Amino acid sequence: MITLNPALSTPIVQQIFNEIQTKITQGDWVPKSKLPSIRRLAQELHVSFLTVSNAYNRLVAEGLIEAHKGSGFYVTYRDNNSPIVLPQQPLPYPSIDALWMLQSAFEINPHVIQAGSGWLNKDYLFSSSIKNAFSNLSRRQDTSILEYGNPYGYKALRESIRHILHQQNIDCDISSIILTHGASQALELSIRSLTQPGDHVLVEDPGYCNLFPLLTTLHLSAHAVPRLKDGPDLEHLEKLIATQNPKAFIINTRLQNPTGTNCSRSTIQQLLRLAERYNLTLIEDDIFGGLSDNTTPTLSSFGGLKHVIYIGSFSKTIAPGLRVGFMACSPQHVQRIVHLKMSYNLTSSNINEAIVQYILSEGRYRLHIQKIKEKLSVVREKTAQELKKNGLELFTYPAGGMFLWAKFSNKNIDPLEITKTASKKNIMLAPGCFFRPNQANSPWMRFNITQMNHAGVYHFLNTCS
Repeated sequence: MITLNPALSTPIVQQIFNEIQTKITQGDWVPKSKLPSIRRLAQELHVSFLTVSNAYNRLVAEGLIEAHKGSGFYVTYRDNNSPIVLPQQPLPYPSIDALWMLQSAFEINPHVIQAGSGWLNKDYLFSSSIKNAFSNLSRRQDTSILEYGNPYGYKALRESIRHILHQQNIDCDISSIILTHGASQALELSIRSLTQPGDHVLVEDPGYCNLFPLLTTLHLSAHAVPRLKDGPDLEHLEKLIATQNPKAFIINTRLQNPTGTNCSRSTIQQLLRLAERYNLTLIEDDIFGGLSDNTTPTLSSFGGLKHVIYIGSFSKTIAPGLRVGFMACSPQHVQRIVHLKMSYNLTSSNINEAIVQYILSEGRYRLHIQKIKEKLSVVREKTAQELKKNGLELFTYPAGGMFLWAKFSNKNIDPLEITKTASKKNIMLAPGCFFRPNQANSPWMRFNITQMNHAGVYHFLNTCS
């Protein structure tokens, strides 16, 4: 018997759901038993047919019941004490490598301190504006954002991005801008458009750790270019260009991941001269550019898009869950990249792109970015001092961004072994070997300053030093 109380503030739909859920989880209604029909229960409870239907749909969504076409609804729930088949052999301890770090970072566990992760702490997300965007878009009569979008992406957002790029002295037509499912897809599409299996590409060392497994999957040979404090080692770079005939060089010019460094103007200019001389395409992955100063030089702002494919994203400045990235490139690359994009997933998300466009047009985005930068400046200084106090030294003090690249003064300490120990204490670190193309040994470690507000991290580092 289901009992409802109209005097309660709890909606009737929720009361029906709660009553049935209790009967199922307590065993009063056993698996495979049939529920009353929607019409019959509505009559018994003196409620509408739709009210019971909504309650049943919620129960289906929760996995408590299932609908059998032409027959009705049946209990499917099995309690947690039901027998579970266990594997015969114990699972091996996971291999501690870059893929482990990536998987661990995305398997969100509130008990794990993500000291080595690659994104801003949730306190930095533009949550209020995202909520406003949801509310506004849901009230619109126009439902076009629910449909498949233009292969190039949401037009209004592309126009806003063109304006943002113009403010950074990157001038291009809207037809040169393609929206993607995050910067990761933009990076993959760029590389695929330029290469064939067996080709050679150049990468930074240290560099973006998620890039290296991608290159392996694409059967490409990656050659490491040492990253210095003012950018890539140009002498080493030119030797590789001359001997390996690479199809592309993938580089962070601003707030490089993991070192946090910027390329100097001189380095930018020399890179562009090398690209011109050897007809080399430079893939400028500027995913952290939004956290940098607009006056910080980039390849695209100095040399345009003739030899450069520019990649950006809103993951670091609005929210990573929106997965909205973009790329700007010359006409010679546009059609090839759009065709590749369509062959993989037709279009990117119209809804997510509309949300980002609403946020940009709302007028608060610039102030939000400024607040993030100011907050990062304070946290960076505090984290740098704490790392130094606990036996580490910095590669350099970055001009912005969220990373500090540091190593223990004690040269006998192995960052990889420390990472293994830390993982058992629910601390996720990022040793330098993860950021090398061949995962060769490195004394360095990447620290995310927005995830370091935990005394336990510094205590652990202190015990290691």
